[in-house]
Amino acid sequence: MKNILILADGSIAKHFIAWIGRKRVSENRYYVTCFNDDAVPEKMGKNITLIKADPTSYARIRHIMSETSFVQVFVIIQAHEDAQYVLKNVRLVDDKIRIVMVNPWDDEEIGCDDKNITVLNVDELIAAHLYDHLPNVPVVAQNVGLGKGEIMEVLVPFGSTFAFRHVGSILQRKWKIAAIYRKEKQILPTNATTILPNDTLLIVGKPLVLDGVYKTINERIGLFPEPFGKELYLILDMRFDRELMTLYLEESLYMLGKLDDRRLFVRILHPNDFGMIEKIKSYESERVNVSVCYDNSSVEHLIEYDIQEHDVGLVLASRETFLSASMQQTLYLLKKVVYLFGLQRLYNIKKSVILMENEQKMESISSTAFDVSESLGLELSLCDFDPEGEFESKKIIIEHYETLAHIFSMEIKIEQKISNPVRELAQMDNVLQIAPFERNMHGTTLWKLLSTRIKDFLLTSDKHPKLLVPYASDEENQS
Repeated sequence: MKNILILADGSIAKHFIAWIGRKRVSENRYYVTCFNDDAVPEKMGKNITLIKADPTSYARIRHIMSETSFVQVFVIIQAHEDAQYVLKNVRLVDDKIRIVMVNPWDDEEIGCDDKNITVLNVDELIAAHLYDHLPNVPVVAQNVGLGKGEIMEVLVPFGSTFAFRHVGSILQRKWKIAAIYRKEKQILPTNATTILPNDTLLIVGKPLVLDGVYKTINERIGLFPEPFGKELYLILDMRFDRELMTLYLEESLYMLGKLDDRRLFVRILHPNDFGMIEKIKSYESERVNVSVCYDNSSVEHLIEYDIQEHDVGLVLASRETFLSASMQQTLYLLKKVVYLFGLQRLYNIKKSVILMENEQKMESISSTAFDVSESLGLELSLCDFDPEGEFESKKIIIEHYETLAHIFSMEIKIEQKISNPVRELAQMDNVLQIAPFERNMHGTTLWKLLSTRIKDFLLTSDKHPKLLVPYASDEENQS
């Protein structure tokens, strides 16, 4: 049992005593000292003892504090001069006891020389609460943790870049989504939890980082590649890309031209043709930067540094470069969207295509699929090609996409057909395939010849360009 002394006077003290009476913390015992009834509520809790005494009297304070051992003293006195006397008396009796003092006079000097005192400025607290009610202002925990903004509450608006995204697809570096509040219920999120419009996110992390996260959450759809990052990053590995480097760069510049206020960073790996390097460097401008890596021993670390340093959201690479060494794993862990070049060029593409998979994957990539299709001016098609014709089980996915189409004022074409999805895709021309970016994705292997799973064939062909959207399952979260 912890004993707490409350030296009370006035309306604030009355409300405070009523509050602790309602909350009834059984481990605390409260002793309230006051010299008039203004500070006493009509009903008091059983763990509150009322002492009728003048808190400005040194003799009375010394007597009260000598009879009971207190761990903390609250000084809530209306009159400025009386409060100063009370504070002086408490310190004469015990110069180390912890004091919490209410300051309604905006006095910056009171308690300033005392190491064991917490002074609550009433005007500052009210101003802070008023500020929290302004639009476009995040709610920051004032009395939790350090109280410096490392805990923040953010409402997800309709059209947010975070809406309809899976938590696992969002890179949370130096910050974390700790909880989601939806329809007056708390959700402890997993990788597979979908963030919906009107959700309230409780996020924790470094205050400066959270300020940036807050702005990103409130940004509207149509800012692709947000929220994965802002800039574009082209990887040119001269072991694989030497003959097509210029084409890849021009395709990247076409993508750049479709996106407003973005820059392109080009990183050349394994240089072996200085004439070609000079040609690529001739494309440099205010929006295009070209760098060459001459140290091949730490390529993955360099790429990770580049992506973080330049706030990259979209990485462009050839299929061969993506499948080389640990490149795929590096990009997966960074939770970035990846564009893989195909034999058909982006500037000839007319339609974006999603081959339907399970519900969790389809929800995870949905908002990005709409965003990139709108940004590039592509018709979006959701294709349910099922050899068994089991279309009934996909109704929830279709309803999800139709809802997004309505929210984003876009059209979507739903195609259902009893057929092999891999064969159907192979017959298409001038399409961009949008698919989940999963942890384990491999190139051609013999056993895949017997499979009809889309994931198994995703990287076996480079006919169509592909956009891989970060996705993480609950199983990966648990492992």
